[in-house]
Order: sequence, then structure tokens, then C-alpha cells
Amino acid sequence: MKKKILLIILSIILLILIIVGFVFAYQKYRIAHATIKVTLQDNLNIEVYSNVKLKDLIKNINGQITKNFSIDTTTLGEQEISFSYKNDDNIKVPYKFKINIVDTTPPIISQYNTYSITVNQDENVEEQLFCGDNYDDKPKCELIGNYNKDEVGTYPVTFKATDSSNNISSYDFNIVVKEPPKNSSSTPSLPVTTDFNEVKNNYKTKDNKIGIDVSHWQGDIDFSQVKEAGVEFAIIRLGSQRGIDGEYFIDDKFEQNIKGFNEVNIPVGIYFYSYSKNKKAAIKEAKWIINKIKKYDISLPIVFDWENWSFYQEFNLSFYHLTEMANAFLETIEKKGYTGMLYSSKNYLENIWMDTPYPIWLAHYTDKTDYEGSYKIWQLCSNGKVAGIKDNTVDIDIMY
Repeated sequence: MKKKILLIILSIILLILIIVGFVFAYQKYRIAHATIKVTLQDNLNIEVYSNVKLKDLIKNINGQITKNFSIDTTTLGEQEISFSYKNDDNIKVPYKFKINIVDTTPPIISQYNTYSITVNQDENVEEQLFCGDNYDDKPKCELIGNYNKDEVGTYPVTFKATDSSNNISSYDFNIVVKEPPKNSSSTPSLPVTTDFNEVKNNYKTKDNKIGIDVSHWQGDIDFSQVKEAGVEFAIIRLGSQRGIDGEYFIDDKFEQNIKGFNEVNIPVGIYFYSYSKNKKAAIKEAKWIINKIKKYDISLPIVFDWENWSFYQEFNLSFYHLTEMANAFLETIEKKGYTGMLYSSKNYLENIWMDTPYPIWLAHYTDKTDYEGSYKIWQLCSNGKVAGIKDNTVDIDIMY
């Protein structure tokens, strides 16, 4: 009896295997004889870092793509794309083709009409000029032409940058070597300032808030007066780093500022002036910041402030890796429950930084910005005057 039951079970298993094999063979036959009509786009050279999806590469197809996935465009060279789709006969068929990721974007370099240095000044002009690339961490940057820093004169030169895809940028300008300025006995003119009340009158609406950002530069602040003046928020400098790979330090007035604004119930965020050189350094920096601010009431963003453009070549950072570094910092911040934000000026947002999912604090000193990207805060001037801040001027901001 047991043998009979065993034979029945084996027979059933065998029958199932036969059926499965038949179905598999039938499916294989259907796929092998399925109608496949896919017409690809004429140009399959895809620009590096571009946002491209599978459907963008296909002109016509006899059916429906099952998944319209994003194409990885972060690495140059040939790439095979594999996908499946259901044709008009409802048969799921595989398809693959090749694309080529290319870089046709030239590096960005400084473009001065003249670059002035003082005679006998110990300065390497080539290293001071901005030179960077979207893909290459270290494009070839060279100053073509000779100049004598020990002799007064005007020297025509060319600044040239070449990336690994042989994209070239070049610009002709003059290096002017001049005598050091003589002492002047004339009375310096008083700086032009922007009154906080004027900004309120011109820009305040029910949908925005007018605020300031401060550091030790503003000295001892009278927070009650600032509150009475109508300041609705403040972004406070937490600190900075003593150069690349240097130690972190707290701004001399940070604790005084954050306690003072908290006491008068002005909402605060913070910013940190960064010298990070890669993602690892940025994440380490973010964790240090989180540890320093956890005992304070911070309801506004934690801002990544990276402005090392005057010696950018020292960082060996492509614009892609620069943006990745900022994103790594801000992702670390947001994992701890804070809001992250990137600070930069209009020029660098438009030409250097790549797309980021984080909100932007725009610096553009003008009456009406023409920056076309999205931004959460606009820093419209650095020469603001507000009651309660006697030492120096202050940046004025609008938060939307």
C-alpha cells in the first residue's frame, strides 16, 4: 500500500514537471516567434549626468514598456540597456541595445579682463584662478604666456582648461603688475547701507518673513530691540573649519546669539562655513554639527555653506562630486530630524552646482532677483542696518 501511494505521488510530481516544462517551452516558443518592433532615437550619445529615462530613448515600440526606469548617466562610455515589454499580442519579450555616455561640456574658468597683482607679490596667479569641470575632478588648467611679477607692466596671457574628453575652455586677458598703493590721507566715504524698515516696507507680505543672518561680526546684539524692529527669523553662524582638513571651531558669538534669539522667541536656523573636500569629510562635519546643536531650539534649516571658489583647484572636486558632497551633508542632517538647506550665490547656483533635492538659500544682492531656480530664502543684501545691531552691517533675508 505504501509503495502504491509513493508511485502515485511520484506520478503526480512527474506530471507537474511535464506540464511546467511544456508551459516553459511554449512560452519560449512564443517569445522566439514574437513580433518585436522597436525603433530607437537617432542619437544615442547621452550627455553625462543628464536626466534620462528608458522611454526617452525609444521612438516607437509595438507594445507597452513594463517599467520606465532611469538610465545611469554618471559614467562615461558604452552601456548596454536591457528591458522587457509586452507587445501587441500580450507577450512579454526582452530587448537590449547600447548607448554611449559622453561629456561635451567644457570646463568653467575665470574670465578677467585684467588680473592685478602688486610688484614682488608672492602669488601664483594660475592657482588663484577658478578652474573646474562638471565631470573631471582635476582638469588640466594652465596659464599660457609669461609675466614678470618683479617688474611693473601689462602682460597678455591665456588661461586654458582641458578635460579628459578634450573639451577646452580658454580666455585671453592681461596680468597687470603694479606698484603698491600709496598711503592716502583722504577721508574714506561712509558705506551705503540698507535700512531694515525699508526692506519691510518694500517686500513684506502675508506669505513671507523678513529676517537676518548673523555671526561674531555683528558683535553683541540687543535681541529685544531686534525683535521690536520686526525681525522674524535669524540664521546663526555655528562656526567653521580652519581650512582644508583643519579643526572645527564654534563662532565666538554662537551661544550668545542662539540663546538670545531663543529668549525673545525669534525662530532660528544655523549655518556652518565648510571646507569639506569629499563626502566622507562632509558627513563627519554634519555629525559634529548635530552633536553641538542638540540642546538648542532650532526650528529653521541647518545650512551647508561652501564658498571656497578663490582656491577651488586645491579641492580636486568635479561639480558633480561637489554637489554629491553637499547632498551627503544635508542627508545626514535630515536623518536626525532637521531640515537641510544649501546656501550659494546666483552665479554659482546657475553654473557650478548641479540639481539637488534640498531647498536653496539664494544670495543675490539686488532689488529684484532674476534667478530662475527655486529657492526658500533670498539673501538680498549684506549691508543691512537694524535696531539692536550696532557693530557693522548685517545680511537681510526674505523667507518664503
